[in-house]
Amino acid sequence: MQELKVIPSVDLQRYKGTWYEIARLPNSFQNDCTGDVTATYSLDDDGIEVVNRCRKENGEVIEAKGCARRASEEELNTKLKVRFAPAFLSFLSFVWGDYWIIDLAPDYSYAVVGEPKRKYLWILSRTKKLEEATLSGILERIRHNGYDTDKLIMTKQSL
Repeated sequence: MQELKVIPSVDLQRYKGTWYEIARLPNSFQNDCTGDVTATYSLDDDGIEVVNRCRKENGEVIEAKGCARRASEEELNTKLKVRFAPAFLSFLSFVWGDYWIIDLAPDYSYAVVGEPKRKYLWILSRTKKLEEATLSGILERIRHNGYDTDKLIMTKQSL
């Protein structure tokens, strides 16, 4: 399998804020999420604060708070590590997951996040819906990057 390609760089000041999930590959930690999935990023002294929210089938909104940091000093901000485990466990490498930005609109209107084994993938947008042509282009680039787009779950967002 070819190495997963990331974008050359990202401006975290422009990247911060709320993103709406458009689609994702199935994963165990989002099993209860039936819609209205968002990820909100903010910058603090320790790095990047992450707040993920979604709506469960019964209407309840659940939230997970975490943090992100650069994967290594050599990397730009395109390869991050994300942790949702308690801070006192942060010394354990397995609590950190790969968060690689593999596609990003020039105007930061959408982003695609994956990881090197291609087990996880999220298509994110600043709006609750993407234009069909934009989404088609993203899906083509994802396929070219080695992902099986047939497995994607399209996220329901309340309008």
